[in-house]
Amino acid sequence: QVQVVESGGDLVQPGGSLRLSCAVSGSFVNIAAMGWYRQAPGKERDLVAAITSGGTTNYADSMKGRFTISRDNAKNTVFLQMNSLKPEDTAVYSCNVDVVRRISSFYQIFNYWGQGTQVTVSS
Repeated sequence: QVQVVESGGDLVQPGGSLRLSCAVSGSFVNIAAMGWYRQAPGKERDLVAAITSGGTTNYADSMKGRFTISRDNAKNTVFLQMNSLKPEDTAVYSCNVDVVRRISSFYQIFNYWGQGTQVTVSS
C-alpha cells in the first residue's frame, strides 16, 4: 500500500505565505509525477502545480510567480511554497502522485491522492 499525507495548511492573512508538504510512504519502486490540486467550496478541483521526477514544473497561470513546487526525491516529499496569498486562494489543497509499483514481473504506475489540507486566507 501507499500512503500520501499532506501537512502545512493553516489560516493566514492576505499577503502572507505558507509551505505545504506532502510525504509519500509505503511499498513502491519510485515516484514519477507529483502535483498539487485545490478545490474551493462549490468549485471543481483544479491543478495548482506539478513536477516530474526530473524536476520539470508546470503551473496554473494564476499561480505563476507566487507559488513554487519542489520535491525531495530522497524523502519522497513534494512541497508547495505559496507567497502573496489572496483570499481567492482559500481551498482544500490535495497532493496527487504517480507511483511506480512492481506487480509480479511488471512495473505499473498507480495514482494516489492525499486527504487534503485546508488553506484559508482571511484577515
